[in-house]
Amino acid sequence: MKIWAKCLREQKIQKDVVQEFASARPSDFAGWSVVLDSLCKALDLSRPVMMSKHLRELRQFSRTVFYAADFMESVGFDRFEIEIFPEKKKKSG
Repeated sequence: MKIWAKCLREQKIQKDVVQEFASARPSDFAGWSVVLDSLCKALDLSRPVMMSKHLRELRQFSRTVFYAADFMESVGFDRFEIEIFPEKKKKSG
């Protein structure tokens, strides 16, 4: 699973990171907590509060958005977006 995480301010990317995870797509808060911790550490961010809305969006749309209000500490951006890249299908030969 490959994930792109980016911090945006006024529609412009301030910083971003792409990370690949060996595990399958998580289906619960505990699984996403590990992924979110890794992404936030790479971007030097505090971890946002993950709610059921975020988990539902990741399941349905393979992306979610955290706003500044979702962070316990103040942040220097408007949005923190996470997007899961689609898996490449293996060609049968």
